[in-house]
Amino acid sequence: MSPAIPELSDRARAIFRVVVESYLQSGVPVGSRTIAQAAGLNLSPASIRGVMQDLEGAGLLAAPHTSAGRMPTETGLRLFVDGMMQAAEPSTEERDLIERGIGRGGPIEDALAAAGSVLSGLSACAGLVMVPKQEPVLRQFGFVALSRDQALAVLVGDDGQVENRVVALPPGTTPAMLAEAGNYISAELSGLTLGEAQARIAAEIGRGRAAIDRASRDLVGRGLALWSTDGADRPVLIVRGQANLIDRVAAEDLERVRQLLDELEGKEEIARLLGSARDGSATKIFIGAENKLFALSGSSIVAAPYRGAQGRVVGVVGVIGPTRLNYARVVPIVDFTAQTLSRLMA
Repeated sequence: MSPAIPELSDRARAIFRVVVESYLQSGVPVGSRTIAQAAGLNLSPASIRGVMQDLEGAGLLAAPHTSAGRMPTETGLRLFVDGMMQAAEPSTEERDLIERGIGRGGPIEDALAAAGSVLSGLSACAGLVMVPKQEPVLRQFGFVALSRDQALAVLVGDDGQVENRVVALPPGTTPAMLAEAGNYISAELSGLTLGEAQARIAAEIGRGRAAIDRASRDLVGRGLALWSTDGADRPVLIVRGQANLIDRVAAEDLERVRQLLDELEGKEEIARLLGSARDGSATKIFIGAENKLFALSGSSIVAAPYRGAQGRVVGVVGVIGPTRLNYARVVPIVDFTAQTLSRLMA
């Protein structure tokens, strides 16, 4: 178990801070000569090397075999972020870029996509936005027969968007049944969300008041279930700026970069991780192998929830990049972006 910050001596704390801050800025291990030149450290390289060995023994620093310098471990980064980091407020220029990028008017979907792009540009990482789950509101519904045992269920939402799903048909389904089920949904359930529609039809059937025969009821239930299951299992995640992840230092470790890009392709896993940031009011930081998802790529996520009407959390915004993120700068930028989105959506 690593020591807590108060348990480190003043000398060890000062050296540890210089190593971490220098590494986060340069991405390369830090040697005793660099530390000796740091302002306020009146120590010889030999004394510094001794302290660095102690910090390495405590699991806070590591020495790559290709270098005499030291770099923070993921444990050391967590200790630094939680106990020593001094986050700077976003500059006036950064605030202006965020507010102008997000608040250009137009659909809220455009603002969310813009938030990912702005964060990517400011952090030199990939920007992430988990979009609020919006259940479609029914306007029209129909079935188109594909074969004896399959049909295409077609949903037209209140916003005009059209979505299609393939549904398995019970044996003996006729074109007349498909037409009856589609007409029933369009006439009786229009204007309801999918959840409301399912609750309504279940109540009507339970009371024996559904003006539709038993075979068509089965079709109605199957059709509505397609979207409710799909919507719950398919988080919506916007990713912007993946190319930023391939920088000069990362290019020297192409396998790590490849692994990270593969993780971004599996958006469901990333979205589930971001979802855990919905529960808190503050920005969350996930560092490397603390999460199994990043055990191979050595990546970090900084994420903050944003809110809609009545202050309810509706989504998460953040960045993903290597563990050597400039956390002191990125954390306030992500937090300000979340605040800006919250003001826009309130």
